[in-house]
Amino acid sequence: MAMLAQEAALSRSAFFTRFSRSVGLPPMEYLLIWRMALAKQLLRQPGLGLEQVAQRVGYGSASAFSVAFARRTGMAPARYARAHTM
Repeated sequence: MAMLAQEAALSRSAFFTRFSRSVGLPPMEYLLIWRMALAKQLLRQPGLGLEQVAQRVGYGSASAFSVAFARRTGMAPARYARAHTM
């Protein structure tokens, strides 16, 4: 977030406030929602492994991604993929 604030020529707190006011969500919450939406799309595609999906949405490990995905959606990513594969 510091890099985004710097790019916008704002302090981190000013960036946070302006982003939250403009988007309606704090930056990290917005990022989490965006990552999970992208992850759902990727999990629907056959042939992509959990590690690949995790890396593509910005997680350093499949386990960290799995925990975040399950916390957000109430379902493990592998289970989601099985239930929603195209």
